[in-house]
Amino acid sequence: MGWKAAQKLIRHWKIVRGDNVMIIRGKDKGETGLIKRVIRSQNRVIVEGKNLVKKHIKQGQGHEGGIFTVEAPLHASNVQVVDPVTGKPCKVGTRYLEDGSKVRVSRGLGASGSIIPRPEILKIRTTPRPTVAGPKDTPMDLVLERTYNPKTGMGMPGL
Repeated sequence: MGWKAAQKLIRHWKIVRGDNVMIIRGKDKGETGLIKRVIRSQNRVIVEGKNLVKKHIKQGQGHEGGIFTVEAPLHASNVQVVDPVTGKPCKVGTRYLEDGSKVRVSRGLGASGSIIPRPEILKIRTTPRPTVAGPKDTPMDLVLERTYNPKTGMGMPGL
């Protein structure tokens, strides 16, 4: 990717995986669906069951060839998040609640201003965390070792 293309990448994404969105341009205009995948390096999203294209796949070792229907990515500017109250496409803004938590709210013409909840699918990790310690992990006895005395303000003598 060249420097010109890198300048045009979306820095603050307001669409996340699992959002209910409406397609506002293209052959599936007016249809709603869930975001299946977000490709941030290309400013694109894949909507579940929308923007279907035929893909010709050559037969290879271990898989069969043929013509398959796959979901093609859409540009992020061609989809808008659906307002949970009105069911119409809206812009997404952020607000801070009284307890200090950051939430997404619907904004724009005809928007209700209601909170857009974070999708439940985001709580599920795509790659699970490792449960066993690897060769480059620090052992627990070294992690729990006390190396600083706050009363004297001194660290270990060997450091």
